[in-house]
Amino acid sequence: MQKFKLSWALVRTLLKWILLGSGVGVLTGTASALFLVSLEHVTDLRIEHPWLLYLLPAGGALVSYLYLKLGRNSGKGNNLILEQINDGDEAIPLRMAPLVLFGTLITHLFGGSAGREGTAVQMGGSLAEAFGKLLRVNAVDRRILLICGISGGFGSIFGTPLAGTVFGVEVLAIGLISHEALLPAFVASFVGHLVTTSFWGVSHIQYQVDWVPQISALVLLKVVFASLLFGLTSILFSELTHALKKGYTFLFRNPMIKSAVGGLVIIGLVYLLGTREYLGLGIPLIQNSFEDGVSPFTFLWKLIFTSLTLGAGFQGGEVTPLFAIGATLGHALSGFLHLYGPFLASLGFIAVFCGATNTPIACFLMGIELFGSDGAIYMFIACLISYLFSGHTGIYTSQKIGISKSHFIQIPEGATLGTIKLGKKKKPGSEKT
Repeated sequence: MQKFKLSWALVRTLLKWILLGSGVGVLTGTASALFLVSLEHVTDLRIEHPWLLYLLPAGGALVSYLYLKLGRNSGKGNNLILEQINDGDEAIPLRMAPLVLFGTLITHLFGGSAGREGTAVQMGGSLAEAFGKLLRVNAVDRRILLICGISGGFGSIFGTPLAGTVFGVEVLAIGLISHEALLPAFVASFVGHLVTTSFWGVSHIQYQVDWVPQISALVLLKVVFASLLFGLTSILFSELTHALKKGYTFLFRNPMIKSAVGGLVIIGLVYLLGTREYLGLGIPLIQNSFEDGVSPFTFLWKLIFTSLTLGAGFQGGEVTPLFAIGATLGHALSGFLHLYGPFLASLGFIAVFCGATNTPIACFLMGIELFGSDGAIYMFIACLISYLFSGHTGIYTSQKIGISKSHFIQIPEGATLGTIKLGKKKKPGSEKT
């Protein structure tokens, strides 16, 4: 009798999360499909009408005004969702979804350098919160539904359901994975992916790696060296973006002025360099890394453009630009290391992203889903090395540090990347945060 009750409880749990996860997957998949189609449309408009770049300051000011008047705590972005999953007590407003969707489309229409993951995750978290309120779920189930929102948004926006699953449970705390949410997160990510691609018919870009080198000591050393640079590059991106956010805010208290000035800086850089290739998502840069090649400092300029855009308060994610930064850096290193360009580009694609988000398993799975399993060993090494050498830094300041990356580095219990950064600035003897 006891075994029957146990089995029935497990079946009920399975059925419950298949239904709830599927619900979140339908919502996030539909939202991602709408976003991807709209994003492609505004990108085409920007390319067809170059004069739209001059409206970037006005567009940034408009979005900042909307967030100031209507956003409430939506301005926290992805960090708000991470805080609520990690025992926060704030509500995630449904208005976050349309606000971040509109804000990101404005950023891309007028030429800001930003991504799409942040938008997908915020829409997913907002819709999952509303779904949970509708069903009146308890606090534990609410937390799992929010994880489903992250996984559903991530898996559907990139076409990587396995990476989306693990990203949702791995991004919460460095060194820890929420196994109780694995099944719901997988259902949400998988259903979201199917809804986006099969139901709505939205396709994802494919990248080709035709050749992977045989394993040898020399190749492994070269991959480790490149991966170390990928990790350090992720630090540069994260720290520069955070510094610019603080710098812009210090100089311009008014968020509308801050975004307008940031837009003017982007326009100035475009004319200084004489190119617009660093605007938008950076997908052409990624494609060139796997095909024709790129110039050696492409990765650095894309990094600067993206940090300046996000630092000024424009909406959008970081991940696709991180893909572009990593892929172009990988291709740039290929000549120096005498390795096949697309092969190193694929490693940089996932490794820089890994270092900035501290999600090595999710990034490894993304590599397999996007590039195949032939280079699985190299991809795993790249993610591990980048994860280690990125240290306790990252793009999500509310990400908890569950376990320190090194036993030689003592981390206060309950610390986040943000509190660690603040703690480093305190005087000796002050209270730890």
